[in-house]
Amino acid sequence: MRFPIRADDPVRFSAPLPEACDVVVIGAGVAGVMSAYYLAKAGRRVVLLEKGRVAGEQSSRNWGWVRQQGRDPAELPIMIESMRLWEGLAAELGPELGFTRCGIAYLTDQPATLAGYEDWVKLARAHGLESHLLGREQLATAIPHRTSWIGGVITPSDARAEPFVAVPMLAGLAQKAGVTILEQCAVRTLDIAGGKLAGVVTEKGRIRAEQVLVAAGAWSSFFLRRHGLSLPQLMVRASVAQTAPMPEVTPISAVDDVFAFRRRNDGGYTICPGATHDFYLGPDALRHFVKYIPQMRRDMSKTAIHARAPQPGWPDGWVTARSWAEDRESPFERLRVLDPPPNRVFLNQVTRAFERAFPSLGAPKLIRTWAGMIDVMPDTVPVLDAAPIAGLYVATGLSGHGFGIGPGVGRVMAALMTGAAPGHDLTRFRWNRFSDGSRIDIGPTF
Repeated sequence: MRFPIRADDPVRFSAPLPEACDVVVIGAGVAGVMSAYYLAKAGRRVVLLEKGRVAGEQSSRNWGWVRQQGRDPAELPIMIESMRLWEGLAAELGPELGFTRCGIAYLTDQPATLAGYEDWVKLARAHGLESHLLGREQLATAIPHRTSWIGGVITPSDARAEPFVAVPMLAGLAQKAGVTILEQCAVRTLDIAGGKLAGVVTEKGRIRAEQVLVAAGAWSSFFLRRHGLSLPQLMVRASVAQTAPMPEVTPISAVDDVFAFRRRNDGGYTICPGATHDFYLGPDALRHFVKYIPQMRRDMSKTAIHARAPQPGWPDGWVTARSWAEDRESPFERLRVLDPPPNRVFLNQVTRAFERAFPSLGAPKLIRTWAGMIDVMPDTVPVLDAAPIAGLYVATGLSGHGFGIGPGVGRVMAALMTGAAPGHDLTRFRWNRFSDGSRIDIGPTF
């Protein structure tokens, strides 16, 4: 399989467009796939629609971490459940899924950062999760290196998987559970009849449905605005590289301020910037500026700002149409997959940092580079809730945390949509938290 998954890859999931179903899920990233799977397991007739390819965007372009460590306190219980779900999925699908318990570590050369790690260890302990600090000697044993790290924190039960393999495999599992999956089938609009949700209008026709879940990642707020719903979601570009096979210095996945790395099943490493990213200005960036002030104060030094989008038809492009007719080609058909070029400057910095840390390996040879767009919220935690239109639900804004927590999010959304108890306090993830006067409580950096 080629990766990252792109718009010109062969269609793997196709079916005749049904006239009706119980639930339409928009977006076949990990959150949409797993929501569809658990909805089908609950007895719902589900149609999963993807304008491009299953996992074509950030769900196949991420670091591949399955991480409990560093989660927002409200996210952590869902992530702990998600880890259990990953275990079950790996047992069912086998080693090709790539799920491996490797441990994930945060590393630092700043004493103040170590104090923050101590707070995390206390939170983890309160949830029955093993995490512990790494002093210099422990760190040198766990991750042999030659750099200025003074310590870190590690959660040994954290894991990794291969995103471009795992999410299509999970889609196959959903298909076996009864989900009808259509790639190359964009949802143009919601179908609203008499002020009520009646289904969706796709490029291939209408589908009647009582419920619709928008899990469209970086496209979610763009789609919702077409229907008068304002969600302050933006997106940032994350650049990633794959090295050629090389000796293993450690099985642990880790990150500092400059670079992150994880061992790959093919014998190489995935390496990427630890905290830096790119942001493209557009109308939504201006519209939601005030809500992002707390995040900008914290992260602006790590953000490269660009005035123009890297692809025509960008969701927040200056000239991208914000309104379109349901019987005409939509923006979702004009740009099937967000596939921006990576930031070469950032990746050169990462390559040099990797070599400095592990000089015995030499300079890593990059055999593939790519980038993806991370859907972010002002507080860096998702929206998992019903929307103001009856029957409409939203799971978006996973803010770079989505791959690992995807199974848990899917199980939670299926519970919400079937009237079952979600099993977790979802107050933090409510739709109206950005409009009800609540203070924006920004989550952890990682």
